[in-house]
Amino acid sequence: MEMTETAERVTRALLVSVDTGEFDAESSLSELFELTQSAGAEAVASVSQKLSRLDPATCVGSGKLEEIKEYCEREEIDLIIFDLELSPVQIRNIESCTDVRVIDRTMLILDIFALRAKSREGKLQVELAQLKYMMPRLTGKGVELSRLGGGIGTRGPGETKLETDRRHIKRRMETLKAELKEVETRRRLHRERREKDGVITVAIVGYTNAGKSTLLNYLTDAGVLSQDKLFATLDPTSRALQLPCGVTVMLIDTVGLVRRLPHHLVEAFKSTLEEAVEADIILNVCDISNEESRLHLEVTEELLSSLGAEDKPIIPVLNKCDIADTLYFPVSNAVRISAKTGEGVEDLLKAIEENLPKKLMRVMLLLPFDKGNLLSLIRERGTLHKEDYTAEGIRAEATVDEILYHRLKEYLI
Repeated sequence: MEMTETAERVTRALLVSVDTGEFDAESSLSELFELTQSAGAEAVASVSQKLSRLDPATCVGSGKLEEIKEYCEREEIDLIIFDLELSPVQIRNIESCTDVRVIDRTMLILDIFALRAKSREGKLQVELAQLKYMMPRLTGKGVELSRLGGGIGTRGPGETKLETDRRHIKRRMETLKAELKEVETRRRLHRERREKDGVITVAIVGYTNAGKSTLLNYLTDAGVLSQDKLFATLDPTSRALQLPCGVTVMLIDTVGLVRRLPHHLVEAFKSTLEEAVEADIILNVCDISNEESRLHLEVTEELLSSLGAEDKPIIPVLNKCDIADTLYFPVSNAVRISAKTGEGVEDLLKAIEENLPKKLMRVMLLLPFDKGNLLSLIRERGTLHKEDYTAEGIRAEATVDEILYHRLKEYLI
């Protein structure tokens, strides 16, 4: 395969998959191709091997390793990416044999997160996850691990270079944890303020590249980065959305998920994912043009369940119906939409309204002039759409909850 000439040489990567029967290796390898592209490298080819168990020294068999070495020499490969988590010994042995830099799936995902993180919190979370992952891999690597910098699998947030001094890394990790604790405290206070103000939150979650940011942009003109890349959005974005019934909700876009998401990242981004857990309604968005959409929905459901969100109203949102010929499987209470064209969005808004935490009603009122204080109550606890001062009294159109409805019942038109 000829490489396109660019101002800067693109990293040529060889992907290696080892199928031990623990997961769908073919689908995972397909995803690794996308991850590699998202990291800015060119996946030149892939090598697969079926094994009953991994070789503790080199992961793959000696014959396959020799084949990988010869291919790397012949095709000028810069980087070998394994579709599983390697031990420090395996990385060192494979690099010694092939004379090519080796990273694993977790390092690749961490690298993409480092590339995408824009907010201070995102950068702190990525750096902490990288250091936690690198820490046990310092043994025997010496000065080599000071190379956290610009290459794929070694990219960092640009604030601190990884150094070999374990004490330095431990101190840095403690500093990051303290800073993140402050950020999490602020996030919690914001959530508590929203709850006190009666703000209803709707979290958009789902597999990476399912169209979550596109949906947020369509509904709110948020201007969030929307690209056909894995993990295009890393930092959560919040925007207000007024529903047809008049109620305003807060939409929150969250980080995308992948299968076998490393626990380092789940832990690191727990505070971000808590935005979904604490939401009143969750939209589980998946790309139904993808043949693995059922698995994608399940991956999200499992993570939400592990975070304690299974009791929340979760609406499956089947996106990209404009390019999907057929639905591969039935999903109860699902809404089919196209975030790109707007098809089905009215049905989605209706589904959100039906799952609002309190039953809300739109009413027409005629209030006596001496009951003008009720307008303030409506503004505080509901939504006031119109108010007109007439000879008969104050005519108002509003959306209110059941409790307020009973208080206003005698003034209904």
